[in-house]
Amino acid sequence: MDGAPKKEQTSEHINLKVIGSDKNEIAFKIKRTTPLQKLMDAYIEKMGFERNSVRFLFDGQRLVGSNTPQDLEMENEDIITAASEQIGGGF
Repeated sequence: MDGAPKKEQTSEHINLKVIGSDKNEIAFKIKRTTPLQKLMDAYIEKMGFERNSVRFLFDGQRLVGSNTPQDLEMENEDIITAASEQIGGGF
């Protein structure tokens, strides 16, 4: 035994993938306690979208930026879907 502390089973960081409607995939590594708004903003900036033009879904539910991966019990390599906001629809 070298006396080094054992690493906990769950890491402080989590790897998440965001997949857009165009099937482009971007991987993010964030802390489990970081609000998802940071990930959402980074995706929007990287893709060149306007902030209000994209919605993010996890397990079919729309994400709220103040939620964290820990709040939503996300696991490593989970997938978030980024969808363009649909406007209109009336005839």
